[in-house]
Amino acid sequence: MNANTNYANIANHPIVSMDRWITERKALLAREKELTRLRDRIARERRALPWVRVEKDYVFDTLEGPRALGDLFEGRRQLVVQHFMFAPGWEQGCPSCSFMADHIDGARPHLEQRDLTFLVVSRAPLADIERFRNRMGWGFKWVSSHGNDFNYDFGVSFGMKERSSGKVRYNYTLQPFPHEEAPGISAFYRDDAGTVFHTYSTYGRGVELMMGAYDLLDIAPKGRDEDGLTYPMEWVQHHDRYQQNPAAKGSCCAGHD
Repeated sequence: MNANTNYANIANHPIVSMDRWITERKALLAREKELTRLRDRIARERRALPWVRVEKDYVFDTLEGPRALGDLFEGRRQLVVQHFMFAPGWEQGCPSCSFMADHIDGARPHLEQRDLTFLVVSRAPLADIERFRNRMGWGFKWVSSHGNDFNYDFGVSFGMKERSSGKVRYNYTLQPFPHEEAPGISAFYRDDAGTVFHTYSTYGRGVELMMGAYDLLDIAPKGRDEDGLTYPMEWVQHHDRYQQNPAAKGSCCAGHD
């Protein structure tokens, strides 16, 4: 699609009476209700998936010292992990994963009230994680899987041998993938005996469930406005790297200077 298509649609958008708008809005509302009911059904099916017992003893580097996976629940029964793309030797974490992480801190107190601990896991050494986390001003817990197989076992890191074949197993299929790290979200349950179960993982566009900013963009007149980009999230930067008031310069000309 031409990069200017969205702006043409904005410039030539139909203008109607309020009565006509209400009629069309109610028709769309019916479709939105269908989507809501479908989303509820899928959520029930997701919770009904069988679980897998976590047999491997993963030990993570944390600010409190080495901790097993079961310790990361912090006394709660549920754990959700963001698999954050940040490999050993990288200067900083992935901008798109950072976009996801920007949504965490405000939600944490509410999640914890529902018996859920949320944390972030990366392969980068803990010192590099802490340097970047402090730069970004985040308060959530972020642990390092450096030295264990957690990222590889959960399909978000790929070794040289796997990548040299031209395809890696990501998002439950064998496919080409250009990086050594990939995004994902995984959920776990810990029973009263301390046994940990893997209950769910999602990858690819499935990680958009953490991107509340996208939901707001989706209801705005210009939407996500990504049609003319090389790839959809090309516009995303670390939140401390955005220029001030970019709209004042005219975003339709972005990339042409």
